[in-house]
Amino acid sequence: MLHVVLVEPEIPPNTGNIARLCLAAGARLHLVEPLGFSLDDRALRRAGMDYWREVDVRVWQDFASLRAAAAADARFFFFTTKTRRVYWDARFRDGDHLVFGRETRGLPEPLLAANEPACLTIPMQPGARSLNLATSAGIALYEARRQLAQFPL
Repeated sequence: MLHVVLVEPEIPPNTGNIARLCLAAGARLHLVEPLGFSLDDRALRRAGMDYWREVDVRVWQDFASLRAAAAADARFFFFTTKTRRVYWDARFRDGDHLVFGRETRGLPEPLLAANEPACLTIPMQPGARSLNLATSAGIALYEARRQLAQFPL
């Protein structure tokens, strides 16, 4: 199973859309607090539609707690605009964690610095600052699924 990790997400509809994405792709969603909304937020549930109750979602007090609970051989990939290593150069494995930061600021600098070899980017045209969080998660998750050939036909 693949894992999508949202560190301190701020916008309920993005998280709802990513929850729906995780359900469709058979991935587990991890939410790292503090969240910029309540899990009871109507916008979150509207974006996740009626799928929300079926999503495999875990909430963590902080990133360190998630990492400590993960399997010893679990790998974490950190998506950021602050690296030149593109996501398609990574060789994903079952059990990998795809980590994304806040919509307004991305992942914290200390987390990126401590994990620099595992940082990945989604290339964009010059002048584009970033992609929507749900779009980025979809690109990364489906590339990992493609590499793992995990979709039934």
